[in-house]
Amino acid sequence: MHILIIHQAFASIHEPGGTRHHEFARLLTTRGHKVTVIASPVSYITGTSFRLSPFSPKMGGEQEGGGVTILRAAVYDAHHKSFIHRVLAFFSFMLSSFWIGLGVKNVDLVWGTSPPIFQGVTAWALARIKGAKFLFEVRDLWPQFAIAVGVLKNPILIVLSEWLERFLYRGADRVMVNSPGFLQPVSSRGAKRVDLIPNGADPSMFDPADSGAEFRQSNNLKDKFVALYAGAHGMSNDLQIILESASLLADQKNIHIILLGDGKEKPALMAQAKEMNLSNVTFLPSVPKTEMAAALAGADACIAILKPLEEYKTTYPNKVFDYMAAGRPVALAIDGVIREVVEAADCGIFAAPGNAEEIAEAIRQLAADTEQSRAMGLKGRKYLEENFSRAVIGGKLIKLLEELNSN
Repeated sequence: MHILIIHQAFASIHEPGGTRHHEFARLLTTRGHKVTVIASPVSYITGTSFRLSPFSPKMGGEQEGGGVTILRAAVYDAHHKSFIHRVLAFFSFMLSSFWIGLGVKNVDLVWGTSPPIFQGVTAWALARIKGAKFLFEVRDLWPQFAIAVGVLKNPILIVLSEWLERFLYRGADRVMVNSPGFLQPVSSRGAKRVDLIPNGADPSMFDPADSGAEFRQSNNLKDKFVALYAGAHGMSNDLQIILESASLLADQKNIHIILLGDGKEKPALMAQAKEMNLSNVTFLPSVPKTEMAAALAGADACIAILKPLEEYKTTYPNKVFDYMAAGRPVALAIDGVIREVVEAADCGIFAAPGNAEEIAEAIRQLAADTEQSRAMGLKGRKYLEENFSRAVIGGKLIKLLEELNSN
């Protein structure tokens, strides 16, 4: 089976960002399937660009490890710019990826993923033109999340976005979601059949016994209890609350907070930390997935946080599963379905989203009993291996794709 994935924000394991699709693509090739990915030449996390000729919409296919072919579609570069600029970037990818997709031969299944939802249009159109099956994946409830955080406000755009959402749900042969919290909303908006292939992690990428000595030494963290956040520094991530928590922890000289990653809000966060004279906070740049194990090994606990919105109770953030795979306890400031996972695994402490005092207290508790924290982290690792390992989830995905292709 030849699978074509349309994914503007695709990241290989050698790049910063979520690598769910690259890990799945590599697994599919080991089962004899051919995978081609059409992606943006601009990293969604860092803004780093591949060099493309202005006269050519693509560069030669990159042959990634595992036999995955990646084609880069030229886009309008709007990294961390305004909403209008980002929409232009989305539309430019929608068109250029469609043009490149026309040249990909003998496709059996087209896999579109949202957000951004506009690339779903490309996937739908290519599937219909090629007579292939159309799998539509929902990674976030767009436009609901965009409306909730105030990014999407125009009533006309909201109506059009909701219409497009329903059109793609109805037009897909199958809809796939990465969180159980998305099942009901997607079904209620017209999807004929919805399958859950949840986020997870590959435990073989992480060693819970690694002390992270090199990471700690290079960042002057000797004898510190390190609470690390790894991920996007965007509007939804509410990291200013972590800075407030750091201020409350200033009297705990052994506790240090690391904010690792990039995003639109990072410059403002760094300026705020400087204004607050936070000597217990360090900002680090994004790292590829291949280097994430070393960073998490250098942490004693990890932080997961989103804004206190009802909509975010439906999410399964990737970072939480990476934390669990690394065997690190979680200070969790996200309510809902991911809280259920952390509490079932007994691998962290919940703090109310948006509440700096509770987050600070969760970190303080984890630092106060490092043996118990270590035990919680190992419980999380075991729970992930049994329920959310990439191999277990990948097996379910392969069954879904093969079943869809055979119908």
